[in-house]
Amino acid sequence: VQLQASGGGLVQSGGSLRLSCAASGFPLDYYAIGWFRQAPGKEREGVSCISSSDGRTFYVDSVKGRFTVTRDNAKNTVYLQMNSLRPEDTAVYYCATERGVPDCRSGTYYRPIHYDWWGQGTQVTVSS
Repeated sequence: VQLQASGGGLVQSGGSLRLSCAASGFPLDYYAIGWFRQAPGKEREGVSCISSSDGRTFYVDSVKGRFTVTRDNAKNTVYLQMNSLRPEDTAVYYCATERGVPDCRSGTYYRPIHYDWWGQGTQVTVSS
């Protein structure tokens, strides 16, 4: 069982990136997938979540209107489209899931403690 985040890189402020979270060893379409990020010296924070049963999505306020999470079950992959990037978006981005849970916890999806399968992160750096 593995999750792998990819697609990070260096981009100028205002630019865009699309991150991918690929799953192997399990069918991702039965699980909610959360996106998190961790900047140097800061705690890991939730960014977004997408449910599996109805595709419902959740975003923290700091990324609403700029980030979009989608899933392609045929490719066993979840994407995080990030537009209008800001220097404060610079962080290592991770995807994660909670075993046996198909939908995002509507009130607490952003809390890392709920997730027990984590992928390796991908670095996103936004220059000013």
